[in-house]
Amino acid sequence: MASIAGPEIERLIQLLGQVPGLGPRSARRAALHLIKKREQLLSPLTDAMQMAREKIITCETCGNIDTLAPCTLCRDARRDETILVVVEDVADLWALERASATNGRYHVLGGVLSALDGIGPKDLALDQLVARASSGGVREVILALNATVDGQTTAHYITELLSPYGITVTKLAHGVPVGGELDYLDEGTLSAAMRQRTAL
Repeated sequence: MASIAGPEIERLIQLLGQVPGLGPRSARRAALHLIKKREQLLSPLTDAMQMAREKIITCETCGNIDTLAPCTLCRDARRDETILVVVEDVADLWALERASATNGRYHVLGGVLSALDGIGPKDLALDQLVARASSGGVREVILALNATVDGQTTAHYITELLSPYGITVTKLAHGVPVGGELDYLDEGTLSAAMRQRTAL
């Protein structure tokens, strides 16, 4: 297909097209809107992205992203230190926070076990999870993993890892549909699933 604009605009469209949820047509519309609103949107967005690039870090305690170390959630003294909520990704952590589904601490695995994708235990933050969970203060680990085959495989693996420590391990209830991903669920479903969690 022939180029419809200069290389700078084409590059902007291509980069926007890599954002989840934006296909080629949506990326073109977004790029055009940003260009039309250069002063109100494009300039501030450029500044915000530069600031994010420079300041955002991964929390060494839980794996969340923030501009603080430890992150805002880990610094919050009001959170229940006896509950550790394990999630696959930061997007899942944010989904649970939007729903105000728990007041526990979080642990981001950075993915799930997947033989097809070549992701094994060493590729995830499992050693850190065991260290945190077995440190003495944690009484319950909630596995808030996606209800996919890989998510459930990871949940069973973690349950086995934590079994020697006498910690209660629970998972989200059936409010989360099989094959569903936390980031796409509504707050009501997430809250109900957290309240109805079950032991593994």
